[in-house]
Amino acid sequence: MTKPIPVADCIIEAGTVLTGIGPNGVMGMRHDVGIRVEKGMIAQIGPMEAVGYGNDHLQHFGSRRMIAMPGLVNAHHHFGVTPLMQGIAFAPLELWLPQFRAMRRINQRLDTLYSAIEMLESGTTTVQHIHSGFAGAPESWMQMAEDTIGAYGEIGMRMGYCFMIRDRNILSYEPDAEMLGRLPAPLRDWLAPQLASGAVPVPRLMEFYRDMRAKFLPDNPQHIRMNLAPANLHWCSDEALQTIFETAKAEGGNVHMHLLETERQAAYSRQTYGRSAVQHLQKLQCLDANVTLGHGNWMSREDLDIIASCGCMICHNASSGLRLGSGIAPVNEMRRRGIPVALGIDQSNIADDRDMTLEMKLVWALHRETRLFNERPDAGAVLQMATEHGAASVGFGGFTGRLEPGFQADIVLMDKDRLARPAIDPRTPPVEALLHRGGRHAIEQVFVGGRLVVDGGRVTTIDRDAVMAEIASTLSRPDTPDESTARQMVESLMPYLEASLRQTGFAAGYRSYRYNAMADQ
Repeated sequence: MTKPIPVADCIIEAGTVLTGIGPNGVMGMRHDVGIRVEKGMIAQIGPMEAVGYGNDHLQHFGSRRMIAMPGLVNAHHHFGVTPLMQGIAFAPLELWLPQFRAMRRINQRLDTLYSAIEMLESGTTTVQHIHSGFAGAPESWMQMAEDTIGAYGEIGMRMGYCFMIRDRNILSYEPDAEMLGRLPAPLRDWLAPQLASGAVPVPRLMEFYRDMRAKFLPDNPQHIRMNLAPANLHWCSDEALQTIFETAKAEGGNVHMHLLETERQAAYSRQTYGRSAVQHLQKLQCLDANVTLGHGNWMSREDLDIIASCGCMICHNASSGLRLGSGIAPVNEMRRRGIPVALGIDQSNIADDRDMTLEMKLVWALHRETRLFNERPDAGAVLQMATEHGAASVGFGGFTGRLEPGFQADIVLMDKDRLARPAIDPRTPPVEALLHRGGRHAIEQVFVGGRLVVDGGRVTTIDRDAVMAEIASTLSRPDTPDESTARQMVESLMPYLEASLRQTGFAAGYRSYRYNAMADQ
């Protein structure tokens, strides 16, 4: 069983507190105040004299030199050691994912801690962890989940946990049996057992989901959410989707589904169903307020109208869309319709790490568009995506994501002097300074439920250097015979996958995803 995650009582002082976006769309701020934390929750925000009165026994953190903001939320995350670190270069999604079969297996606890270190030290206090999926003996599934959830508890992060669910078309956009039938015997004999091992009936996975809720939620109801993650439309049959969405609603969990990440996925839905992927989910009655759709790069205006009417959220993964050539989500169109947009780093961001402060800068710049007068997300809107909206997507809405009494004390302190480097005009809005000049270099302390988890810019709850050293040792050793075979087999597989993708015709009719003069040509 996982241990209950500690919370704390303390007082945190800041020269500026960014409380969250108000009803007027403007970032709320408090100046020269203290935040009193009681049992992990913000109990009071006010002048230090009032907050500190009668509370001399409480530990004191921060100073007027600090800017306090809500802890950031990475609303779409998969695993730690990145494919690039294991020698897998970037490629379009459909030609990138199959190469993961050649990746070296990393101890689950260490792999989780690695990305958690990167997240916490750059101000991310909550994560939606989307496990790649379960295979093999069911008794191994719970251990893998416990290793992951336990690692987040150990380091002190708040988390949502879900696992990818697929029941068809694992290799490409065609049935796996057809794909396997065209492969040479050695490659087929290597790959077929892997596919068979992962072919777990969806009702069995729903049983496991309920088992996980019973095992993990009672001990840490404030720090853990259990969600479901149908992988994508082409990977899930209609029966699977309806079972998953019905289970989530019955159990009170959220759903996070990859959707319309690439242009090929959009073409698949149109060819298979005669309608868009969003329209198909609507027909299946899968869309509701507990649903987040990840990516959404190829959603139409009609799709967005449907999403807005159903109350769904979108998780925007900007770096992922650019690095894999998948596309740019129409975030401004989403915001015009009032669709809440969360931010995710997906596998890793533009710098191949999990720094949400860098991802926020990219999101701000990516959606400027070129018109002289148009609505653009300002720094406050981007921060809301990375905090309040992300918290709602993971299942912590109204619980964390803002700095107000009654919310959890998930707080990031950035040093104003390090933001200034060496000086900044006092007329510059603090939220603009924080977005454009802030980052890991300026983060002094991070708290989750009032518990200090980063001090002086470094994680304090685990031996971070030992984790890094062990991962380095794992990655630097020579390949085992099985690992060498896996690399050879994946290399042999790629030409067959390319042929399969060409045969679908989904790669034809390419449309530019960039906002430039060539966009409509």
